[in-house]
Amino acid sequence: MPRLSDLYQLDNFIDTFALGHYARVLDALDRRNGNHVAFKVMRPEHLDRDGEMRWEYRAFGNEVDILTRLWHSPNIVKLYDCGFISDREEAPRNGEISSFQSDVRGFIDSMPRFAAAGWRPYLTMENLPRHHSLFYLMKPNSPNSRWRLPSEEGLALALQFSELLSLAHANKIVYLDHKLEHVYWDGIHLKVIDFNSSRRLDDDRTQSPQQYSKDVHNMCVGVLYTIFTGMSPQKGSLRPQPSSRDAVEARYTDIHSLDFSMEPSLSEGIAELLQRGAAESIETVQEFINGLQRVATQHGWQFSDYYTSAASSEARIQVRAGLERLRQGQVNVREARDLFREALIEDGISRDLEDELRRLVVALNEMLNHRVAP
Repeated sequence: MPRLSDLYQLDNFIDTFALGHYARVLDALDRRNGNHVAFKVMRPEHLDRDGEMRWEYRAFGNEVDILTRLWHSPNIVKLYDCGFISDREEAPRNGEISSFQSDVRGFIDSMPRFAAAGWRPYLTMENLPRHHSLFYLMKPNSPNSRWRLPSEEGLALALQFSELLSLAHANKIVYLDHKLEHVYWDGIHLKVIDFNSSRRLDDDRTQSPQQYSKDVHNMCVGVLYTIFTGMSPQKGSLRPQPSSRDAVEARYTDIHSLDFSMEPSLSEGIAELLQRGAAESIETVQEFINGLQRVATQHGWQFSDYYTSAASSEARIQVRAGLERLRQGQVNVREARDLFREALIEDGISRDLEDELRRLVVALNEMLNHRVAP
């Protein structure tokens, strides 16, 4: 059996800004094909001394099953490999590895055997840039500050997330674990990670509709409210959400009303739709999509079932072009700041040049702290 180091070069943890309950995630190089991947491995404390499979162990099988069923969605993180490692350190470096690659069924069927041997499950997936994580981008780095997505981008994200839920629900899957840490956004495209708490429902026709409605509720409360306001649904600043099995089930149970008073400029239509979602008065994701399309027409979007004025449609084209330039401008500001930082650490520079570089870095940080889009 190959050594772990034969197949993967593991580097630093990439999950430190939002630690999860089930696993740790490391930056990695797949030596077989040269791809940079995210290496997700179960935390060692979830290994059972008697070789039993705890919920956290089984969650890896659950996740690969769901990712495989939703593989054709452009909005989910892509799965590349699954398997088991013998190394029991939190940051594995040695030991043996059993790689099942695309053999998801073989991976799931082998879980009891590897659990009994004390091996941990791992997955390798698409390595998404940290600077696309909305939790990383939207979490304030100074008191009394917050960011929100421009409404144009928020509507685009909401529509993509809704389409993902529509596909999931058609496959009898509920996502459940809605929180900003799982949402990656580059201004145009949505990617969602962490399906280990998601669930595939049975054919119980009495419970399934409630679960689908709850999934819409959790999306409105746990993701969409935050992207449109910059606030946590728990009425505070953004902070990582607990992610144990019980915490996922109970996270938003008591939230049935949302406070939009801190964002009075937000479209009334968007606020009313999210308020309906929070109140669990939206039964299906298609009902939510219909409401979202109706609201989006007021922002220049065009749908066959709803009227949009020509002027609004033309203005939206300009908004999209402006946002594209804005995001590129913010990228340029970050790159300029980083160049000045690199210059600052050069040995032997003059005091005058050092003072000027520090002034520029401070000024650019202030610009980024007052940026328009996270």
